[in-house]
Amino acid sequence: MKTLAALVVSAALVAAHGYVDHATIGGKDYQFYQPYQDPYMGDNKPDRVSRSIPGNGPVEDVNSIDLQCHAGAEPAKLHAPAAAGSTVTLYWTLWPDSHVGPVITYMARCPDTGCQDWSPGTKPVWFKIKEGGREGTSNVWAATPLMTAPSAYTYTIPSCLKSGYYLVRHEIIALHSAWQYPGAQFYPGCHQLQVTGGGSTVPSTNLVSFPGAYKGSDPGITYDAYKAQPYTIPGPAVFTC
Repeated sequence: MKTLAALVVSAALVAAHGYVDHATIGGKDYQFYQPYQDPYMGDNKPDRVSRSIPGNGPVEDVNSIDLQCHAGAEPAKLHAPAAAGSTVTLYWTLWPDSHVGPVITYMARCPDTGCQDWSPGTKPVWFKIKEGGREGTSNVWAATPLMTAPSAYTYTIPSCLKSGYYLVRHEIIALHSAWQYPGAQFYPGCHQLQVTGGGSTVPSTNLVSFPGAYKGSDPGITYDAYKAQPYTIPGPAVFTC
């Protein structure tokens, strides 16, 4: 039997950190993978549009394949239909105010048969579609709005993208512990889209891989968030149509 102290510690760990709980995509609400529920549902486990995550904790190795969609991430069975040029809203569990840092979103084009049986491995297929860092040298970060309810984040699917299936990689990089660890903590997650009504563009420049897009020595990874200093968001430039 767990002691009271152990239960308190376990509750604190669950309360800390965070992940995307659900999303509005194409005007429809989708419940994302529930790490403390789905693995225990057996044959009643629901099909999702988001890939699995192990919990609300971080990835701490910048050179690990876990950096891509999180530890043990498995392809989802479903895709959320959404028009090119439309906005997607991601609803995070309430983000702790000690975990300041940037919020970054990437996309990768899946095979024409879909994303449900595909993972990019270490191939450079990811293009960045949105990023947010620090407002000057203030204490306001892209993650700051997620610290108050409702903790919502939006991104826009590029209007020129060729219709098809896409994997979206969305992350918060927590810089609160840069003094303690050799770098930052990463909170990635991936979900699958079926983009409709797009243009003819398949991005082919500034593509990166995960791992590979970041290095531990990058100024946006090894960074003291407690100093009033400019911040450089890691990764490539944002793709624009």
